[in-house]
Amino acid sequence: MPISGRRRNKVKGVQFTIMVVGASGTGRTTFVNTLCESDVLAHKDIAPPEEAHIETGIKIKPANVELEEDGIRIALTVVDTPGFGDNIDNEDSFQEIMTYLERQYDDILAEQSRIKRNPRFRDNRVHALLYFIPPTGHALREMDIELMRRLSPRVNVIPVIGKADSLTPRELKAFKKRIMEDIDHYEIPIYNFPYDVEEDDEETIADNMELRALLPFAVVGSEEELEIDGEPVRARIYPWGVVEVDNPHHSDFVRLRGAILGSHLNDLKSLTEDVLYETYRTEKLSRSVDSNIRDSQILPHELANQSVRIKEEQLRREEEKLREIELRVQREINEKRQELLAKEAALRNLESRITSQAGNSF
Repeated sequence: MPISGRRRNKVKGVQFTIMVVGASGTGRTTFVNTLCESDVLAHKDIAPPEEAHIETGIKIKPANVELEEDGIRIALTVVDTPGFGDNIDNEDSFQEIMTYLERQYDDILAEQSRIKRNPRFRDNRVHALLYFIPPTGHALREMDIELMRRLSPRVNVIPVIGKADSLTPRELKAFKKRIMEDIDHYEIPIYNFPYDVEEDDEETIADNMELRALLPFAVVGSEEELEIDGEPVRARIYPWGVVEVDNPHHSDFVRLRGAILGSHLNDLKSLTEDVLYETYRTEKLSRSVDSNIRDSQILPHELANQSVRIKEEQLRREEEKLREIELRVQREINEKRQELLAKEAALRNLESRITSQAGNSF
């Protein structure tokens, strides 16, 4: 990927979008709330035992929050993916995430094709995807490899080890090494903090080399502050000691936050807009040319109409899915109501018999 020379440019206000993906229990929600220093995401309720067999599927949930980093206002959108990895077959989850990523590209493609632009149009392209790898201490699972491999052509994928404090320093070091060996072996093009020795200055090169050496980032999150030596500290207490979120010796959280919301924010945006989006745009136009009007050019308004039709079809399918859910819920309510009426009738009969028997005894 080409390198942006504007990594450290300062701007007055910027819109930035990250997506967080990871199975339940990997620390995804706590990380986001720690990152934003507020309750942006709600923790998942534990399902009762009788519902443990139900596969709910993935949900795509964007949330907006205003942050300030080094004097720069950031309009941050966090796209959460609850339900990922919780099913036996996660093929639908892969497709749902890919569809969401490409839908944002389709939206801006349609907008750019219009003669009159919408002044209120919001660019929701995802600039970075943080993929949370469970701290097993072994190696990448097939699901991890498949997800990063599929999504990396559409988004800047950054691998993260959640709940890294569940591993000893030695285990964590070996785990990181195995993960990067797998990423190299399967040729997964993650965002590895690229640099150009001819174009970038020594400080930028050194910073990128240091960040690259930390991959995958081992993070610890905490939504509570503790008082340590008279100072409020975000930390987690264990019988064997304290893990401080912002201590670089305990967690890579500070370096990751500084990279995605500071030093590499512009680079992630540039790569998304100039490389990933342009690649998708070229592929989309090529497919349209091959299928519709070979050897000729698609007119902008035709492309816009095609994108509108795609969105309408997606909305229609979502509405059908909602109607099916509504009908199923209504059937279940009716069944429960019939059961309740039957129980009430049986109770009245029982009361009648008891009353009759009591009258006869006298």
